[in-house]
Amino acid sequence: MEPYQELSRSVAGRSVIVTGAASGMGRATAHLFAREGAQVAVTDLDQAACQSVVDEIAAAGFPNAKAFALNVADHDAIKRVVAEIADSFGGIDILVNNAGVSSFCPLNAEEEYDAVWDRAVLIMLTGHQRMVRAALPWLRKSDAARIINIASTEGLGATPGDTPYVAAKTGVTGLTRGLAVDLGKEGITVNCICPGPILTGMTARIGEADKEVFARRRTALRRYGLPEEVAQMTLNLALPASSFVTGAVIPVDGGLMARNA
Repeated sequence: MEPYQELSRSVAGRSVIVTGAASGMGRATAHLFAREGAQVAVTDLDQAACQSVVDEIAAAGFPNAKAFALNVADHDAIKRVVAEIADSFGGIDILVNNAGVSSFCPLNAEEEYDAVWDRAVLIMLTGHQRMVRAALPWLRKSDAARIINIASTEGLGATPGDTPYVAAKTGVTGLTRGLAVDLGKEGITVNCICPGPILTGMTARIGEADKEVFARRRTALRRYGLPEEVAQMTLNLALPASSFVTGAVIPVDGGLMARNA
């Protein structure tokens, strides 16, 4: 019988990029990875907002995060900032593609629909693959390279009037599987998380009473989730020990997709 193999459950010293990290799930993910000892690149549109998250992390006793302004809709910016992060941290081990935008738009909004569609796909799908491709030269040098894409349960089902978002997030699940197959021979894992109803800025506009009704009607746990609960799954997929998990699409949704009635 083969001896038990100890696999590392630590990301200490690893270099991590988190996009859309100024708020919500990205912010929680940046906090968690920093607390686990990783070097964290906190990236988002606004440098000041990123720095605010870095300052929060430092105030908690973890001075291992840096702020980088990054617009994932800008291909040249992606290439420049990813290289800057790699130079600053001495490499890249983990990429968390979290940046996203609300894209609710009914089909009959003829003047607005194409613009909303283009923005959704550019930021939440094209931006993901561009981040991966920009980071690959450094990920290939890592002995535990991990890519985690954040999609949505809207990539597993659909809400009326939300086709741009649904299409983009469904694309992320397909992109994840395709990248997993392409990069598997190099030992780079690629996985996808599909959050359900989470308490973030994107859901803040929904009234509390409406949230409660939705949660009780749709989720098994009868509540909205916390950004930190999504971050914990992201961390699990990023562990060196998660070396045989790739191409997975994992709902973190309080049982929303499991519930029929």
